[in-house]
Amino acid sequence: MDRMGGKRPFPKARCSFPIGYGMLMATVMTEKEMNETMIEVQNFRKTYGKFVAVDDISFTVQRGEIFGLLGPNGAGKTSTLESLEGLRAPDNGRLSVAGVDPTHEPRKLRNVIGVQLQSSGMPESITPDEAMKLFCAYHGVAPRFDLLDRLGLAPKRKTQFHGLSTGQQRRLALALAVAHEPQVLFLDEPTAGLDVASRAELHALMRELQAAGTTIILATHDMAEAEEMADRVAILLSGKLVALGTPLQITATGAGLTKVSVHTQQGSLLANHQVFPDVQQQLVKENYAIYFSTNIGRTVSALIEQVQVNADELIDLRVERPSLEDRFLELTHGGTK
Repeated sequence: MDRMGGKRPFPKARCSFPIGYGMLMATVMTEKEMNETMIEVQNFRKTYGKFVAVDDISFTVQRGEIFGLLGPNGAGKTSTLESLEGLRAPDNGRLSVAGVDPTHEPRKLRNVIGVQLQSSGMPESITPDEAMKLFCAYHGVAPRFDLLDRLGLAPKRKTQFHGLSTGQQRRLALALAVAHEPQVLFLDEPTAGLDVASRAELHALMRELQAAGTTIILATHDMAEAEEMADRVAILLSGKLVALGTPLQITATGAGLTKVSVHTQQGSLLANHQVFPDVQQQLVKENYAIYFSTNIGRTVSALIEQVQVNADELIDLRVERPSLEDRFLELTHGGTK
C-alpha cells in the first residue's frame, strides 16, 4: 500500500502476467530505454598490494539487460561486483552505474541499485516484516509489505529468519533488494540451494523485472543458469576479460566441435565414408550418421546435398552446439583460443 492507501505496482506498471505465485506488474520498455547504457566499466583495475585482482577490463551493460558475470574463484568477479556496488574503490579506470560514480557518490548509488544479500547477511531473529521496515527506512521509502505477499511470504511475515526455508529466505532477500525500485539489481548466486520450483519462480521474477526495465547483473557458477537467463555474459580469468558476448556467440567462437546427427530413409550415409567439409570425426550410432564439425553451416549444406545426390530422403537432422559450460571450461582450463 502507498501513503494514500492505494495498491502500488511492482514496479511501475502498464501490463501484467502470471509467474506462478501471483500477478506481478511489469513496464514495457521503449526502444530508447532499451538502448540506454546503465553500467560502464572502462579500463577497470583493482589490486591488493602486489596482487592484481582485476586487470584493465572494460564492458557496458544496457537497460533491461540480464548480464552474466562468470569466472572461477579468484577470477575477479567479487572485486568487480563490490566496486560497482560502491564497497571498494578502483585503483584505475572508470565505473558508472546509472550515471552515478559508485566511489564518489555513495548516497546517490544506494537508491539506484539493489543487492540481494546472502543468507548470512540477515539476523537470525529478524522477521520479514521487520526486515522490510528496516530496509525501506534505510532507503527513505514506505515499507513494501505487498511484495512479501506477492512473493508468497504472506504466511511467514511474522516468522523469524531462521524459521524460513532456503527458498523463502531467497525470496525475502529479493523483495528487500527491489523494494525501493532500483534501476540496477545485483544477484550473487541467487538460486544456490533452491529446489526446482523455487528456482523456476525466481527466474520468472527476474524476467518480469527485466521487462520492467531493471538491469540485472547475475554472478553465478551455474553455467546452465547463465546460458538460460543471460542476454550477454562476461567471463573473467585471473583478473582479465577473456570472453564477452551472447552465450551463442561465445560458444560459437570456441574450439568445441558441433555435433550433427543425420537419419535418412534409406540410410545412404551410414555406409558412405565420403569426407565432408570441416568434419573432424564421424561415427554411426543406431540409424544415425554422426559428424563432429568445426563449421556447422558448410557441413550441413554438404550433407543435405549428398542426401539429394543419393536420391535419399531426410528424416531427422539434429545439431547440438557446445554448451556455455563447455566453452567456459575450455577458456578457464585450456587457455583462451
